[in-house]
This record gives sequence, structure tokens and C-alpha cells, in this order.
Amino acid sequence: MLSNINISILQLCILILSWYFISSLANIIGKQLLTIFPYPFSVTLTQLFHGWIYSIPLLRLIGIQQSTDVHSTRIYYITILVPLAIGKLLSQLTSQISLRLVTISYTHTIKALMPLFTVILSRIILDEEQSITIYLSLLPIIIGVIITSISELSFNIIGLISALFSTCLLALQNIYSKKTLKYINIHHLALLSVLSKLSWCLLIPFWFLLDGSHMDIRRELTPTVIYFILIDGLCNFIYNVLAFTMISYLSSLSYAIASSTKRITIIIMSIIIFHNRITYMNLFGISLTLIGVILYNKMKYNEKKQQLLSLNTISIQPILLSSLP
Repeated sequence: MLSNINISILQLCILILSWYFISSLANIIGKQLLTIFPYPFSVTLTQLFHGWIYSIPLLRLIGIQQSTDVHSTRIYYITILVPLAIGKLLSQLTSQISLRLVTISYTHTIKALMPLFTVILSRIILDEEQSITIYLSLLPIIIGVIITSISELSFNIIGLISALFSTCLLALQNIYSKKTLKYINIHHLALLSVLSKLSWCLLIPFWFLLDGSHMDIRRELTPTVIYFILIDGLCNFIYNVLAFTMISYLSSLSYAIASSTKRITIIIMSIIIFHNRITYMNLFGISLTLIGVILYNKMKYNEKKQQLLSLNTISIQPILLSSLP
């Protein structure tokens, strides 16, 4: 299942557990920050800035070049980096908007629709057709999200749309990032650094128009807010490093399974820490959604395994035929 065997099982387990922990912490800190500092554009801007600044010493420490002559051409930027940067910017911004307006558990229940967007985008972009079992496995996810939305106490239409948009962009970014890392010669951490820098630059004009023009910085930026901004920026940087590392080491299927389990962890942790009120119907919707995600990944795994067996059978047949008298 791994696309890169250079990493051991123990290292992978530590990497995944760290990813789960930091992801949960980043969401919890982010929710607390947006509660006392309700400016998603400003929070996203600081996250991207931290991601860019922290990556500079990290890349120097591990001896990775930030860019080369090949990677600084105009065509390279226009066709590869700018689309990725726009996708990263919009997915991160809409995620913060959703996190501001609804609970963490609801946001990540909506984000559990990732398989649905992956199937749709794969069909449109890669012209990949899925089996009937894959389409059927998406039904519990869709129904679960609908039930959760109807019974969600913190339901907000803008929060719902933002979460949906963020999920769609994340699915698109995962497909495109995996394809980019495969066909271009750039380290995944160098790619993260460049994307954070470009996304930050792209967001600055919009920040001035929407937040910077009317925000009272002296009054809004209290010591508590600054503390949360710094912690939130650091957590998001570590999370992005781990996420991009996971994308580079894991196959698309393995990453989807790990991401689904991570989402379950975040939902449980957020409910425990924030003591969010959930109804039995809401809990049923969340559970049905997560069961559907697990079922979808199981179906995809079975299909992948069957394809590998078929390929092995085809490759063995000529050998068997040549050995016949």
C-alpha cells in the first residue's frame, strides 16, 4: 500500500499518531482563537505566514533547496504552483470560516464527504469510472451528513457551504498534489514552503479590503489573542508538514483511510473538550457518516487488491504456458 518503501512501519506509525494529535490540537486551538478573534481571513493570513517563515529554517536544517532554476520558470509557476496555491488558500480559508460558524465535530462530519468529491472529481478529471459497490458505499455517507445537518444544533448555512467548498478543494488538491509530486522534481516540504508563500501573497489584497481596512488592531490584538495566534500558527505548520509528508509517502487509498481515522479522532476529541451538546439523532448521523467512510475505503481496498491479483495472474500465465511440454 505504500508508494515509498524507504520508511519503516514504526516510523510510519509514529508519523500517523503525530498527525492525529497535531491535527486535533490545531482544530481545538483554532476554534478557541476564532471564538475570541472572529476574523477567519486574518487567521488564515497568519497561518500561511507562519507556514512560510517556519519552513525556511526547516529546509536549511535538512539541506533541501527551496527552488531551482527549473522551478522558477514562468510556465512552471502558472501551470503548477499558482493553481496549487489558489487551492490551498481557498481550502484553508473556507475551512476557517466553517470552523468559526459551526462546531468542530460538524465541520469534520461535512468533510467526511471527501470520498464523494474524490469520486466525482476523478470521473471528471481522470475519466475514472467506479463500480456499483463504490457508488453504493457513498450512500451512508450522504445520508449521514443529511441527518447530521438536520439535527445539528449549531447549524449555519454559510458554515455548511464553507465546509463543503473546503472539502471539494481538498479532494482536488490531494489529487493534483499527488500528481505533481510524481511528475516534478521537488521535495514535498519545498513545495509546501512555496505554496504557503504564494498563498499568503495572494491573500494580502483581500485581507486589506475585508479585515485590515476596518479592524482596530490595537484593541483586537490582546496578549491572549497573540498567544493563540502564535500557537495556532505553529500547530498548523506542523500539521501541514505532516500532511504533505503523508501524501508523499502513502498511496491515495492509504492516505484516504488514514485521513478518515484522523477525522474520527478530531470529532471525538472536540466533543470531549468543548462539551458540545449533541442529540441522539445527531450522533446517529455522525456515526452513519463515519461507517460509510470506512465502508467506502474497504470497498476501494478490495477493488485495488483484486486488480493486483488480476495483474499477477496475467503476468504469471505466459510463464506457465512456456513451461508446458
